[in-house]
Amino acid sequence: MTVIAVAPVGSKVDANGETGFIDQVKHPSWWDEDTAPPQVGDRLHVVVLDASREEPRFSALQSDIDIARRLRGTGA
Repeated sequence: MTVIAVAPVGSKVDANGETGFIDQVKHPSWWDEDTAPPQVGDRLHVVVLDASREEPRFSALQSDIDIARRLRGTGA
């Protein structure tokens, strides 16, 4: 995913021409003051939280990525 816009509430991202949204609390910078906030052009590894929403919702938190891997059975 590539960040294409940043707002106070989160970031709009692009994945192969499809747009989605990462809420600010689903980006590591919200939880760790040593992590830079997202910037346009950043590439992120994310997991889908809700594909049914208009602009699907994603998370860039490692804990969410780990949960998704466990649910898929691919390990952490």
